[in-house]
Amino acid sequence: MSLDAYPLVSDWLSPSAGGFVIHSGKVDIGQRISTALLRIVQEELALPLDQLRIAEVRTGAAPDEGITSGSNSIEQSGRAVAAAAATLRRHLLENAVAQYGGTLADWSLVDGYVQRAGTNQRIALTDLARDLPLDLPVDTTLPRHVPEDSATATMRGITEMVTGRFTYVHDLDLPGMWQARRVSPPHVKAKLQDIDMTAVEKVQAKGLRVFRDGSFLAVAGPREWDVVKAATSLGLACTWDTEGGLPEIDVFAQLIPENAKRFPVVNGTPQNAPVPDPDPTPDISSRFERPYQMHGALAPSAALAEWTGDRLIIKSHSQGIYPLREAIADSLGLAPEQVEITHVPGSGCYGHNGADDAAFESALVAMAHPGTPILLKWSREDEHAWEPYAPAMAVQVDARLTDGRITALSAEAYSDTHRGRPRPGPNRAGPAKLLANRFQADAMAPYVAPPNMGNHAGMHRNLDPIYDIAETRLVKNLVQGLPHRTSAMRCLGAVANIFALESTMDVAAHSAGVDPITFRRTHLTDTRAIAVLDALERRLLPVPEGMGRGIAYAQYKNAMTRVGLAVDLTVTDAAKVKLDRVTLVADAGRVIDPEGLKAQLEGGVMQAASWALYEQVTWDRDGITSRDWDSYPVIRFDNVPVFDITLLNDTAQPSVGAGEASPGPTVAAIANAIFAATGLRLRRMPFTPDAITQAALSV
Repeated sequence: MSLDAYPLVSDWLSPSAGGFVIHSGKVDIGQRISTALLRIVQEELALPLDQLRIAEVRTGAAPDEGITSGSNSIEQSGRAVAAAAATLRRHLLENAVAQYGGTLADWSLVDGYVQRAGTNQRIALTDLARDLPLDLPVDTTLPRHVPEDSATATMRGITEMVTGRFTYVHDLDLPGMWQARRVSPPHVKAKLQDIDMTAVEKVQAKGLRVFRDGSFLAVAGPREWDVVKAATSLGLACTWDTEGGLPEIDVFAQLIPENAKRFPVVNGTPQNAPVPDPDPTPDISSRFERPYQMHGALAPSAALAEWTGDRLIIKSHSQGIYPLREAIADSLGLAPEQVEITHVPGSGCYGHNGADDAAFESALVAMAHPGTPILLKWSREDEHAWEPYAPAMAVQVDARLTDGRITALSAEAYSDTHRGRPRPGPNRAGPAKLLANRFQADAMAPYVAPPNMGNHAGMHRNLDPIYDIAETRLVKNLVQGLPHRTSAMRCLGAVANIFALESTMDVAAHSAGVDPITFRRTHLTDTRAIAVLDALERRLLPVPEGMGRGIAYAQYKNAMTRVGLAVDLTVTDAAKVKLDRVTLVADAGRVIDPEGLKAQLEGGVMQAASWALYEQVTWDRDGITSRDWDSYPVIRFDNVPVFDITLLNDTAQPSVGAGEASPGPTVAAIANAIFAATGLRLRRMPFTPDAITQAALSV
């Protein structure tokens, strides 16, 4: 964990002029981790918020906490900062006692000071903190301080974002900076055969520079619009060997045992062992499918890089600046210390989009133009066509019912890898995951990921049902060699797995003639889970006539935030799904930032609703065809439901990750609500009007 590598208070908290600086290796991508860290320290040290600031996340300065992913920021960085603040609190009080007398009970922290009850003795925390040794170790045994009243913290940067004054990576503007654009191939198999030199000479005559290394082609210059036009003209001047194009296959037909590396999953962890045979006569048997889907970041990826002659300085919205530094350094033959990466927010993305690739591509162009900052931006088409997608998935669920209960359940998940981030590894795994390395003259073969054998990792995340079921048979099926580059997107395999499991729970509840909340409750002994469902049931309003209600429950990774939710929706005569109301209850342990937690849960519902109802990557032999918001539609404001969110705040429980807790049950609840409204059980996302119409015609 984070404290193992960074065990000192000074690794996480340091005094500064007028307050304290909080250090973290987790980057803020809209999940409000910065706001949560501020609140943690504010509560522990009773400091005004204007005396706290978050240090920029930069390699060589911030703790190396790997990648901001997996809903781990609170559990890793949050707990480290909390323990450091608790240690600092104890030592500040002990210092006050040592210098001014009394006992620990006589002194308290109030509004940035240590003060002694019944006296006028007040010492600023920053003054006392300067006397503490730099090598003061974090004491993880100290209890957290729970204030009676907790001030609300406004999200950092929200005013600037709303008023248009926030600086994203795309907005960076350095003296002497040049703009750059890539010239993209038609698809991932294409190789650059030739380029019309007349077009190159015209571009160069305008004072622009053309960079080519094998099939990687880019153009750079001082004025952005000139660069955009030049990249377009160069693209038209290229001749590509398409090598037969992309395979036009039914990817779901490939997701079968015969194509897979298969592993039984026990207690959330795959095993190198024979796969047990399935139940030959299940009472319920269904297959659920999710297509390739993309992150759909509002702004395409971008990065700024400058080569000074001996150091490469990069600004990127990557979620893993330390692993990215290793991959870029390895790719360019540099020592890691020669590469510095600072996180600068992009448009927000939960998962592995094009940020890392854009950072490397900006570095390639910058290395060819020493002393010139290069801001490289992908286009919308680049982002849609070239980001690593969430892999297509299939989940086969079989269940046996006895006396109205599920007594045996089999679940098999199929997909390609969910981990394509440029982490270091054997055989130069980091560089092999950077897109441009596939196209350079000295090209690297596409990375082939080994099976992820971690607990609740990759495709088998949340495959293990959270319910008390006597017999379970769980299987991970890794299918490789599929058409597209894939990697992590919010929740990884949990979305498809929870969609399949919670749809099956709904089928079983209807078969047993029991309402869906009661049916789930009878399969649970976890008192906190039951409390979530009880609270959900109390919050539900009557279902209007003509509307359907779907219920779902899940606990992310079977260890983090518990979420129970109900979706009320209407299916129109045109087979369009209109979301009306979402009622959600969550238990995330001790709640640090209530507004931030609600925003995460609500945002997760909206993203999952978009996946469930609209999103699907499409392609043909000539390349990706879903290259804009018309060909890759997402949910719009006209389908935002009313939200009723309840947080069960238990200050005695540790805070747990919540950023990925709501999407999985949302997809399942929408599918269950469509069944309640229409009698149609949809098992392949997205649930478009065409899909609903076809389901109706096949009945």
